[in-house]
Amino acid sequence: MRLEMFDPAPIGVVFTQGAEHRLAYTNAVYRKTFGDRPLGRPLRLAFPDLEQSGYFDIFDRVLATGRAEVLTAVPIDLDFPDSAQEGTRYFTFSVSRATVSDGSQGVLLVVVETTEQVTAARRIRVLSEERRRALLRYRSLVRAGSEMVWVTGPQGGVIEPSPGWERVTGQSWEEFKGDGWIAAVHPDDRAAVTERWGRAVREMQPHFTQTYRLRLAAGGYRHFAVDAAPVRDGDTVIEWIGTCRDVEREWQDARREELLTRATAVTADTARPDEMLAALTAVIVPDLADNCASYLLPQALHRRPGTTLTAERVAAVTREGRPGPPTHHTERLGPGSPLARAADLRRPVHAVFPPGSPPPDLLPPDAATWLTPDANSVVLLPVVVDGTTAALVVASVDGDRPPLGQAEISLLQALLERAHTPLGHALEYQRTRQVAFALQHSLLTEPPDVPGLGIAVRYRPSASAAEVGGDWYDSFVLRDGATVLTVGDVAGHDLPAAVTMSQVRNMLRGLALDREEPTGEILRRLDTSLQTLYLECTATCVLARVEHRTPGHFELHYSVAGHPPPLLVEADGTARFLHEGRSPMLGLLPDPRHSTAVRTLLPGSTLLLYTDGLVERRGEDLTDGLDRLCRQASAAARRPLESFCDDLLGELLTAGNDDDTALVALRPSVSHPSGP
Repeated sequence: MRLEMFDPAPIGVVFTQGAEHRLAYTNAVYRKTFGDRPLGRPLRLAFPDLEQSGYFDIFDRVLATGRAEVLTAVPIDLDFPDSAQEGTRYFTFSVSRATVSDGSQGVLLVVVETTEQVTAARRIRVLSEERRRALLRYRSLVRAGSEMVWVTGPQGGVIEPSPGWERVTGQSWEEFKGDGWIAAVHPDDRAAVTERWGRAVREMQPHFTQTYRLRLAAGGYRHFAVDAAPVRDGDTVIEWIGTCRDVEREWQDARREELLTRATAVTADTARPDEMLAALTAVIVPDLADNCASYLLPQALHRRPGTTLTAERVAAVTREGRPGPPTHHTERLGPGSPLARAADLRRPVHAVFPPGSPPPDLLPPDAATWLTPDANSVVLLPVVVDGTTAALVVASVDGDRPPLGQAEISLLQALLERAHTPLGHALEYQRTRQVAFALQHSLLTEPPDVPGLGIAVRYRPSASAAEVGGDWYDSFVLRDGATVLTVGDVAGHDLPAAVTMSQVRNMLRGLALDREEPTGEILRRLDTSLQTLYLECTATCVLARVEHRTPGHFELHYSVAGHPPPLLVEADGTARFLHEGRSPMLGLLPDPRHSTAVRTLLPGSTLLLYTDGLVERRGEDLTDGLDRLCRQASAAARRPLESFCDDLLGELLTAGNDDDTALVALRPSVSHPSGP
């Protein structure tokens, strides 16, 4: 045998010669594993660390008897400078007598490392023991009943009693076994639970988890988290074992956070109170309630407690498949109704009752019709903003669902807090409009009674009720007998604009009464005053002075500052705009100049001064509006003056008009007394 043949071998090989077992050959694998020992030295000197192991005796026996010996899974601690891996490793040694090519005999040692096999076998033994102990623990828990633990067969049917399950659900073993446990699951959860559990069993999933509601022995339902895993013998599932844990509090907390997050998301880009309430109502159903309606209280600031309540329903949602009331319906409720009481007391009105038997007069008449026959509870919830009830929400629950309680009311209130900002803005807007309208209406004076002249005035606020304008009109008689007419518009659509409008109007009245001078000069002085007192203010205006010169004839002196032109309609229906006497708007030029134009007014003709709300429409050129006014005024020229004004407003103001409109119409009489 030639020893060089072992050089490429993937196992360790050693050959010793003679009775002293001198080390004659080691291959590369052996040297890498045990170190490079010097050749020619006796085995006992080459491996002094094995003196007490008894291995040298084996070499003696094999050389003497010729019988081979094998040692398996021998642990050896390797510790030498060139060792690639230190620590305990396991080897199998085969020791046999051999004769080499030169005829000498010795001992051949073949070494195979078995560390991985030994470690794996040990790990398997540990895992088997751990599984055995785990199963024993679970079965002990089941027998002791200290936990809600259950065991099913490989196909998913319950095969062992569970004292914990019986204690919680009230099911007996006969009711529980097999698939009987499904009867304790909430009806709304059964389909999903059955489908998911069946899929887990069929696919032998490594883990099954789900949260569902279980019926309690004492009545009602609570949420339980279910965790289960298959018990395997090799690749075969022999049973399933699982636990149920009461997570009702955790579920309620998670639901609260989830609903608040959804409410924040759906209302993020919503500013209108009605849209905000509609979005929140859609979140409430079906997670919190089966039916929900929201009402705005348009007279929240004006209504006194204990009086009739006007409630405008802006949203109504019912659970899928159930009819509900229409939205955008207005209710007038007596002061003793529950909704009015909730609004007055500014706290919820809550009622729990036998299914289908709500207290009389609990809801508005038409709302009661959408309570299902199995409704069991209702809450009337006021939405209070800055001490004022700005909205009301009505929610109800049906069937065997738990009645609305304090937890649900608290969550409803938290959800509806999202609407506080737009409702607060709406209330502030109502307050602003209330002040502005009071201010505007205080300035809407009746026209003077002037012999030989008919004067009519009109004021229409924006149809959309979205803004407060700065429009004004005025008419009065000067000390010299001349009649003054004016219309104007201060820039802006808010309370400051309305306040400035009243001040400019009164200032113009004072300047006109102060001295007799051309209308253009009066506007110049008004312009100078405006730029001195109101640095950021601009306004448009028409100022007209009507003088009675000769019997049957009146003379019109007028100036126009950036305003739509006056319209003159002759008795025969000929209509034309008066474009003379024009100048830029007030507050625009640092050195203002305003001219005056003069025109004769014939008996039966009509002079119309108006603000731009009469002719402007969104997305339309102003010329189109002026042409429309000219045609309509011509058609109504022979109508009495009051009817003439009403016809113009009726024909020219659309439902979507979004600006205030003021107008003054003047008509010299056909028969009139002599002049002064």
